[in-house]
Amino acid sequence: MFTLKNYSRDNLKNDILSGLVVAVALVPEAIAFSFIVGINPIVGLYTAFILGLVTAILGGKPGMISGATGSVAVVLVGLALEAGAMLQHAGITGDALTIGVLQYIFLAAIVAGIIQILFGILRFGKFIRLVPLPAIYGFVNGLAIVIALAQLKFFHGQGWTMYLIVAVTMAIMVWLPRYTKAVPAGLVAIVLLTLVVYFGHIHTLLIGDLANLSEFKGQLPSFHIPPTLFSWEALKMVAPYAVIVALVGLIESLLTLAVLDEMSGTRGSGNKECIAQGVGNVTCGFFGAMPGCAMIGQSIINFTSGGLGRLSSATAAIGLMVLVASLTDLLNVIPVGVLVGIMFMVSIGTFEWSSFGHLKKMPPEDAFVMLVVTIVTIFFDLAVAVIIGVIISALVFAWKHARIYAHSRPLGSQAKLYELSGPLFFGSVQSFHDTFDVENDPKVVVIDFKNARVMDSSGVEAIEKLTERYAKAGKKLTLRHLSDDCKAVLERAQANITQEEDDPDYKVARDY
Repeated sequence: MFTLKNYSRDNLKNDILSGLVVAVALVPEAIAFSFIVGINPIVGLYTAFILGLVTAILGGKPGMISGATGSVAVVLVGLALEAGAMLQHAGITGDALTIGVLQYIFLAAIVAGIIQILFGILRFGKFIRLVPLPAIYGFVNGLAIVIALAQLKFFHGQGWTMYLIVAVTMAIMVWLPRYTKAVPAGLVAIVLLTLVVYFGHIHTLLIGDLANLSEFKGQLPSFHIPPTLFSWEALKMVAPYAVIVALVGLIESLLTLAVLDEMSGTRGSGNKECIAQGVGNVTCGFFGAMPGCAMIGQSIINFTSGGLGRLSSATAAIGLMVLVASLTDLLNVIPVGVLVGIMFMVSIGTFEWSSFGHLKKMPPEDAFVMLVVTIVTIFFDLAVAVIIGVIISALVFAWKHARIYAHSRPLGSQAKLYELSGPLFFGSVQSFHDTFDVENDPKVVVIDFKNARVMDSSGVEAIEKLTERYAKAGKKLTLRHLSDDCKAVLERAQANITQEEDDPDYKVARDY
């Protein structure tokens, strides 16, 4: 929540000014993503306002920006096509068809939001830690390239003025902070170049050319309950898309949070962010907006412009709605080239250039993960890229640790001690069994787990089977330094387990 009493004058100024920069930068993105889905641009603008404001207040990281995003919009395309086909089959056409499709999108926002709230309540946000650093590098680099490539469409059919405006914007973004940081460089570029283009009667692409925002003047989102909410058939159709929207949104939001954590040196709350995204998307569904998630590009604009507090992201959301509701004439004359230049600088700043240096020092498998995630993010989908990166890293980890080591020595003339080291889990079960010579071992065998750890139910089952093998051979097996959790599972095998005061205390991951 807001704690304005803790704000210094500089913090207030920086948050408000950086929020205004982001408010303007949100407009073309929201419009573009609405066009991708095939819906009215006002729906995407409402998302940037509603989701941005809710996450500003409730989110797990102050200063993060949320709104309509490309990763979520791509998922909604499939839903819009399926819903449209079904409605057309029912004889619905024209404006009624458009409104009908929107009701399914609003329902998807509500269902996805509920799923995200459950993720936060169940504290699943912590699982973002399972995403390895090479995968995060790949995500950041891939998204930086995607941000840059997404700007290229604005150059189509434009003359040299577009290129000049972009170049001047980037020059301002580079040079102005070297002399003063009193005002965000992005805001200076927007105001200065808008004035030059307007009073100089320079012909170039304007925001008003993308969509005439004047027709939305005075319009504010209003509460309504989607009629599809009470349709079981609609819920069944929307559910698969809502699950994907929820997962894609959480992955992008939590990774954005992780990137900002690294940039700021402070740690945000993944579980709070899950709940905030969920509440925001549910609110979007009831107020006529599409679902969305955190936006890494705008979040970095906010961060680099000095917006570090919740007031900055709240200002961005409220500022956007003020612009759309009452200052659309002003918004219409802003050159798109200025926003393209800002996004190019965001892309350059987002790219993890140091990762090239890390490539030489990384193990080959980590470098492979980073490159794969980067490529998949560019050509396919963010969520798929991250999941592939986690799977590859997990398989590499399992392969590296798929062996348990043992040192054996005699204990007197009639006993033998095995001292194990390493993790005992599904990947190392085979090497565990190969370690023991049941037929030729003496009558008394002691296995010491002091330097080993039983990781999962496969490891527990391996111990149970080994116990049975020694029992059938008529030999006494003693197990040392097992956790109470392991002992409880092994009781049914009636293993002879010594009680040690320094037995470890940990839980075994297994299915109950």
